[in-house]
Amino acid sequence: MSNGNLCRSFFVACSLILVSATSGCATQMKSVAGVSRLGYSIQVGAFSDVRNAERLTVKLQSKGIEAFYFRKDSGVYVVRFGDYSSKDRAKKAAEKLVAEKLAESYFIASPDAVFSKTVKVDTVHKPASSIAPREKSRQSSDMGGIAARTAERFVGIPYRWGGDNVVEGMDCSGFVRAVYNLCGVNIPRTSGEQFRTGDKVTRDSLKDGDLVFFGASSDRINHVGIYVGNGRFVHAPRRGDEIKVSTIDERYFAERFMGARRYF
Repeated sequence: MSNGNLCRSFFVACSLILVSATSGCATQMKSVAGVSRLGYSIQVGAFSDVRNAERLTVKLQSKGIEAFYFRKDSGVYVVRFGDYSSKDRAKKAAEKLVAEKLAESYFIASPDAVFSKTVKVDTVHKPASSIAPREKSRQSSDMGGIAARTAERFVGIPYRWGGDNVVEGMDCSGFVRAVYNLCGVNIPRTSGEQFRTGDKVTRDSLKDGDLVFFGASSDRINHVGIYVGNGRFVHAPRRGDEIKVSTIDERYFAERFMGARRYF
């Protein structure tokens, strides 16, 4: 696959508008320790009830597969997982799940596919008052902008990363990892590891797609979200709660803000 073809649309598979980047996604991502381009991934399921997507996610996690679910424009929930070096390896892994009756069908997502920078905020299933207008001067033509718009698509979804199979505090880092995964980027698993990678960003320099971290100290990071502009960030607040938009200036978060990191 040539760089000129990177980030081509896979609208049929995900029912989402995708972006075609002339220079290719790989050239937009910095070389950061612990951060890499995502390989081929597997997408399974088509559920109208989010609980069914969650149950499949838990089953996959019980087999050591790091899966996550998200909602397509059609309203159905699908599950995605994997970071395979080749399409053939991804296909073999998917066929094994079909044989085990964990999936009826599957789709192999190319490393070139990322969510669009053109996603409209009004497609998010959340009252309009919870999402402020974006800054007109902010450019969303880069991967950070794509990550921010992808994060906004999750707002209103009850998100439980692996159900009851993970410790408290893992949902927030799992959520941001899922968003970056959909953008074709593989970042560390926990909020502490995520905080230790990427470029440090000051509060005054925050841009779309940056990760914002909170905790008692820099050695005790216990929460993370994705910055989406105008002092706002999208995050998974607590187990069983919906993905939501909050502001860094809220007293609770302002007192616990430990910094931000950028990966693009």
